[in-house]
Amino acid sequence: MRLLIHGLNHAPEPTGVGKFTGEMVAWLAARGHRVEVVTAPAYYPGWRVTPGQRGLHWRREMRDGAVVRRCPLYVPANPGGAKRLLHLASFAASSLPVAMAAARSLRPEVVIAVAPTLLAAPGALAAARAARAHPWLHVQDFETEAAFSLGLLGGVGSRRWALSLERRILAGFDRISTISEAMGRRLVDKGVSEDRIRLFPNWVDTGAIRPLDGVNPLRAELGIAEDRLVALYAGTMGEKQGLEVLVSAAELLEHDPRILFVLAGEGAAKARLAVRAGRLGNLRFLPLQPAARLNHLLNLADLHLLPEREGAADLVMPSKLGGMLASGRPVAAAVIPGGQIARAVEGAGLVVPSGDAAALASAVRLLADDPALRATLGAKARSRARADWDREPILARFEGELLALAEA
Repeated sequence: MRLLIHGLNHAPEPTGVGKFTGEMVAWLAARGHRVEVVTAPAYYPGWRVTPGQRGLHWRREMRDGAVVRRCPLYVPANPGGAKRLLHLASFAASSLPVAMAAARSLRPEVVIAVAPTLLAAPGALAAARAARAHPWLHVQDFETEAAFSLGLLGGVGSRRWALSLERRILAGFDRISTISEAMGRRLVDKGVSEDRIRLFPNWVDTGAIRPLDGVNPLRAELGIAEDRLVALYAGTMGEKQGLEVLVSAAELLEHDPRILFVLAGEGAAKARLAVRAGRLGNLRFLPLQPAARLNHLLNLADLHLLPEREGAADLVMPSKLGGMLASGRPVAAAVIPGGQIARAVEGAGLVVPSGDAAALASAVRLLADDPALRATLGAKARSRARADWDREPILARFEGELLALAEA
């Protein structure tokens, strides 16, 4: 099967959409499919283009068995509002001629657009039409709604126009997949017929991410005592995550010497969070860790922290949750009651309302006080990861759907 993937983010980005698109491409190429990718230089989550790939240059490389074409884009130091729109539009513009050229040379049977960014999806549709291929859209999050709900963009008229444009784009694709059932229902609300929707959740390699036996070398390296409980957030530090509640919870537990909050990762909000945290003695920031150390990092936790910002219900499903569950540790989640994240965590952790720092601090303290509860919830978390998030069956089902569409 010949496949053209058109998306903003790709390997070697270590987190977010780029991580999953990169792993998907590598898996499909290893299965013998001919895969080409039109993408941007790696820049996420630090919002800095990889050295050597900056400037107005188009590049071609081989990566994990696939041809990868890198298209230049504008990357703002402080993304938000108009700058973020310009960032997305710059990739849509620079990648369009490359996608068209790749479609003519490869003659793909399926063209897959990955959103974000939806602004580049019309280019993928044009490439599919040029190659007489089936267009497939994979929605990692509803970026349009999220931008307005979280205050990154504003204006009633602008919102109405943007959602109308979104509906017209969605109407052009033969298949639309997304990463959760709740997001699939959202697609139905946007006018997408159920027969065109497929569930293609993000995944975790449950063999690579697993409960660690014995001493964790990372804990020793960081000088964290074995008897100190670590409440860990490991992931992107952006504006969509609502990480302020973690700093507030740490402030409320500052005088409990048993508990250490650790926030690991990079993102546009990290500097602001560090300023807000000030000199809190029970909170540490760590840089983004290499993929080879991810299992050690996730096993650093005695419990994981998962916040969700108000207004984001069923717009995003954090991919980091799979790794949290696979590590066999419970999750303390400050999320929207009844939302898809709350349902995913229930039984494998404790759920409190989004933004409620006092409730989150109480949940952390409850887990700190009860090792047996942590063990029970952690075992359920591991079981759920293996049942619902394991990489191989998810990618195999996706491959089957692609083959069926290509043969149609």
